[in-house]
Order: sequence, then structure tokens, then C-alpha cells
Amino acid sequence: MNKVMTAADVVSQLRDGMTIGIGGWGPRRKPMALVREILRSNLKDLTVVAYGGADVGMLCAAGKVKKVIFAFVSLDFIPLEPYFRQARQQGAIETMEIDEGMFLLGLKAAGMRVPFIPTRIGLGTDVLKHNPDIKLIQSPYADGKEWVAMPAIKLDAALLHVDRADARGVCQIKGPDHYMDDLFARASEKTFVTCDELVDTSVLNSADEARFVFWERSETTGVVHIAGGAHPTSCAPMYGFDAKHFKEYNGSVKEEGGWQAYFDKYIACSEKEYLEKVGGLDAIKKLPLPVF
Repeated sequence: MNKVMTAADVVSQLRDGMTIGIGGWGPRRKPMALVREILRSNLKDLTVVAYGGADVGMLCAAGKVKKVIFAFVSLDFIPLEPYFRQARQQGAIETMEIDEGMFLLGLKAAGMRVPFIPTRIGLGTDVLKHNPDIKLIQSPYADGKEWVAMPAIKLDAALLHVDRADARGVCQIKGPDHYMDDLFARASEKTFVTCDELVDTSVLNSADEARFVFWERSETTGVVHIAGGAHPTSCAPMYGFDAKHFKEYNGSVKEEGGWQAYFDKYIACSEKEYLEKVGGLDAIKKLPLPVF
């Protein structure tokens, strides 16, 4: 079974108004090559679900987003993602802001094909005040307590980035944390994955390698081989995030026509040209790994 496709193939399967989950965490292991491909497309009115970083900010800046469901949107060393902040302050997008744990449970419920998961998370907080669609339920057992019923966050498609994959859709993550990517894969109707390395299946057929596989290959719809495809975010242990690039990106929000200038320089080109503009793959692989 060969699931190898191109980034353009992936975007051709997405539609206006879809709910798109984006894996990774802040400036870490985001499928940025797929995000750039969406930015080059005519897609619009997307609901984006993410532990967000520049993926969310760029899509907001380009007017692709109707709503963001998020636990945070941050570049870490730059606490507030600039273009997401701008879109929210201007009222340009709808939002559903929830606790990180509630977000996790929403994805898990979707993957389990249940409508909600009961939890104590969120009780006594303004999360419920600002999200009236999240309901409370009474325990059917003797305790009689009230619980938050965290609804399933169902995804039309999930976009993920991994270290290595094979043509069948077996995906490996060797970094220190796979974040919630397995939950994104299971919560979605289709899961598209970019990988830094596309390897022969024989490379993955050992117990030592299998422990870096976090979801079933049946969950993977398509695999796109794009070396450096997470840049400017990190893909540990291969490379860290590009702090210099993020500072340039962050600074652009303060300039007149800053987003358009960034778009013209880094988005309105092929991925090969993008890699050349950011110093090439060798330079990306020399980026220091984050220590937090």
C-alpha cells in the first residue's frame, strides 16, 4: 500500500469550512510545509484546532480562518503569537479557548467515537462562562456530583509532521514528546503527515524502532516527504526551532504591510525556494534543540 502524495495533493482534498486539526506544540514539530501550501491556496472559512503556534497565526493573517479552538497560541520565547493576537483583538475570528486538559479530552472523545468525556477540569473556572456550549452533567452514581461534559472535538482532517515514515503510513516520532499527535490522528476523518525522512519499511521492522510509533498506520491517509518541512518550528532530534526567523516573523506585525512582505518573501514561492531563503537544509539541521 503506497500512501505517498504531494503537499498539493493534500490541499486538494481539503474544502472551505472544514475543521482542521494541526499537531505539534507551539513552535515544535508543526507541519509548516502543509500550512504554507494552504496559504498558497484559495481555502477559507476554516476552523483550526491546535495547541497553536505560527501555524495558527499565519492562517489568521492570511484570512483563512473562521474559528480557532485552542488551549494556547504561542511561540514560547515570544509568549503571544503576533498575528493570532492581532486577529483576536480585532474580532476577526471566532474562538473557543479551553484548558489544555479539556482540549486533550475533546480529542480523545472524538477518537473514541463518544459524544463527551466527563471531567473535573474546568469546574469553578471562567472556561465554562465563556464557553456556554460546554455542559455540566450529574453523576449517575451515588456520589451525585456535577461534572464537566467535555464534548468531542471532531476533525475533518489532521495535519501532522513526524521524523520518519514509510510509504504505508507508519510514522515515527523520536523527539522527547509526541504531544497529542496520536489523538489528532484518531479524532480525524483523514490524517495527512509530512515527514523529514521517507524510509523503507524494513527500517521500522524492529522492536527498538516500533516503540517510536504512536498511532496505527490505518489512521494515516497520506504521507508527504518534505525534508525540513517543520521549519521554522523544531523537529527534535533532527533540528531545533529557528529563533532568528521567528523574530523576523514577529517583527513583521509591527510594520506597515508586514504580513504581505513576509508572505511575498517566504510563502509565494516553492518549498525548494523557501529552503534556500532560510539558509538550506544543512543550516536547518544545525539549529540548536530547545531545552524546555
